[in-house]
Amino acid sequence: MNSAAVSRLESYFATIGGALGTDGRRASFARYAMGLLGSAERKSVEPIAALGCADPKRTDAEHQRLLHFMVDSPWSDREVRRLAARYALSALTEREPVEAWIIDDTGFLKQGSHSVGVQRQYSGSAGKIANCQLATSLSVATRTEHLPIDFELYLPTSWTEDATRRREARIPDWVAFQTRPELALEMIQRAVADGVPPGVVLADCAYGASRAFREGIRALDLHYIVAVDHQTAVAVFDKNHRRGDQVFGVRDLAFRIAAARGFRRCTWRKGTKVDLSARFALRRVVPAYNECKGVDNREPVWLLIEWRDGETEPANYFFASLNSRMTKKQLIRLAMQRWRTERVYEDLKGELGLDHYEGRRYPGWHHHVSVALCCYAFIVAERVRRFPPSAGRPMEADPHALAA
Repeated sequence: MNSAAVSRLESYFATIGGALGTDGRRASFARYAMGLLGSAERKSVEPIAALGCADPKRTDAEHQRLLHFMVDSPWSDREVRRLAARYALSALTEREPVEAWIIDDTGFLKQGSHSVGVQRQYSGSAGKIANCQLATSLSVATRTEHLPIDFELYLPTSWTEDATRRREARIPDWVAFQTRPELALEMIQRAVADGVPPGVVLADCAYGASRAFREGIRALDLHYIVAVDHQTAVAVFDKNHRRGDQVFGVRDLAFRIAAARGFRRCTWRKGTKVDLSARFALRRVVPAYNECKGVDNREPVWLLIEWRDGETEPANYFFASLNSRMTKKQLIRLAMQRWRTERVYEDLKGELGLDHYEGRRYPGWHHHVSVALCCYAFIVAERVRRFPPSAGRPMEADPHALAA
C-alpha cells in the first residue's frame, strides 16, 4: 500500500472512529479491521489479537479487549455502516451512477447449535440444507462495481421464541421474528432514510414472490426487477394495451409464447471466453392473485422470461415495475446484475473473513459484519480510484422504448 493509500486509510478510520466514541473503541476497531485486511488464514478475534500483539505476554489481554469491543461495547452498527457506505459511494458515483440495489442472502456453515440463529436450513451458498446461519444483504451496484452496505441475520422462531436462547445470545428485546423479505424491506427503508442514491431493486424468488415486499418497494417510490415463481398467475395485455380476461400461470404463458416463436436471443454481456446470452420474451401483465379480485387497481408490470439454451423450460421469470424508458436489452442486462452478488460474498468470506466469526452472540455477529463491510468499502473505493471505468452512455439516453 503506497503512502497516499495509507493516508486515505488513516483518514477513513478517523471518520469511522467518530461513530465509535472512545479512544479505546477506535483503537480496537483499527486493530480488528487491520486483522481482516491482513493475510492471516483465520480472521476471528483470537488470531487477530495474537498477530497484532508484539509482546506474547500481552496476547491474552489484547484478546479480552477485542472480545469486549465485539460483544459488549455498545457502538452503533447502523452508524458505522452508514459512514462506510457514504465513503465508498462518494468514490463510485464520481465515475458512474448507481443502477441497482441488490437483495440476496448467504449462509454461514456452523458446528453445533449455540451460534445465534443457527439451525438446519437451506443455504444457497452451500447448495443444500445445512447447519448454518442465514443472513440477508443489501448491496448497491453501478455498472462496474458492487458495494455491500448492510446485512441482517435471519433469526428463526426456534430462536426468537426461546427465552433461554435469547438470553444466552443477548438478542435485544426489540428484535422479533421477521421473514427474510421483511428483513430486506427494512434494510431498503434504512437506505432510503440515509440518502443512498436510488437504484432498481433486484432480488430472487425468495423475495420477489412476496407481494408485501414488492408493494413495500413501490411505496418507497423505488422500482424493482424481481424473480417470481413459475406458478404465478397473470392477466396479459395485448398490443393495443387492453388487458385480457384470461388468466395464465407464467410457465403456461411461456410455452404459449414459445409455440408462437415469440422468444428472441439477447446477449447481455460480452465474456472473455464466451458471450452470455439466452432467449427472452417480454410481456405486459398484471398480477392476478386472489382470483383477480381488485385487479383493476393493480399496477401493470413487465413479465420477463428467460429460456436458456438446451433447457426444456424457462429458467427464470421476473416482474419489472419499470416504465417504458428502458430498452428490452437494458432491462435484461440489469436483471442479470443480481448474480454478481455471489462474487462479492466470495470476496467477503475468502479475503475478509466474513464467515470466520466464532462468537455466539447477536451483538458480536453484527459488529463483526460491520467491520468487514467497512474494510470492503475501503477496498472498493481504492479500486475505483486506481481503475476508473470508461465513460458509458446513460441508460435513459437510449431512444428505443421497451416493446413486447
